[in-house]
Amino acid sequence: MKIAVVAAGPGLGAAVARRFGREGFEIALISRNPEKLAAELEGEGLTVTARKGDVLGEKALTAALDAVGPVDVLLYHGSIALTALAPVRAVTEESAQQAFDATVLGAITSVRAVLPGMIERGRGTLLFTSGLSAIHPIPFLGNAGLAVAAQRNYALALAESLAGTGVHVGYVPIGARIEPGSAAAPEKVAEAHWRLHADRDVHEVVLGDLKTVRAAVKAVEAAGR
Repeated sequence: MKIAVVAAGPGLGAAVARRFGREGFEIALISRNPEKLAAELEGEGLTVTARKGDVLGEKALTAALDAVGPVDVLLYHGSIALTALAPVRAVTEESAQQAFDATVLGAITSVRAVLPGMIERGRGTLLFTSGLSAIHPIPFLGNAGLAVAAQRNYALALAESLAGTGVHVGYVPIGARIEPGSAAAPEKVAEAHWRLHADRDVHEVVLGDLKTVRAAVKAVEAAGR
């Protein structure tokens, strides 16, 4: 069994990789610089391969996934950089496109690379992670919110279209700080993804809530004054 983690990083991507690795999965990490994380996971006794690929580069990302070969699970974790976030009244065509490229187009490229094989084999899981602004509009996250809402629509539309094929889709919107002890601690996010893959009874698990997100936004705004 193999999982491909696209846009793998030391936080959520690593936590999901470890969770699946404990279940015997081979892990394929795809990011711009996957070598350090790959070495770390290998040091923990997991089976890991590393491929360079950028969610903003369709050809390179497709080539990386093709090189990985057939996968049982895809986790897409690409998103806009924090430094590129724009509040809703400051969103421009450029900032909206930046968010859309990383969050939606990268997801589409990844899915197109692995889905035909999953359908042919009659099994597979497509997993996505986003922020809670995919469901609840949050003005502070203007361009990101537009993009993750589109990504969620894409993922849940896929879920409906793939009914009966053996391919399951899981989506995890996060509405809390990603830190130890929170509703979105990396280990909890990883467990949510594992349960979506293993149980296959729902398509979406929300971690955290809107109240928590608004409190975090207020804290950030207060710190910046």
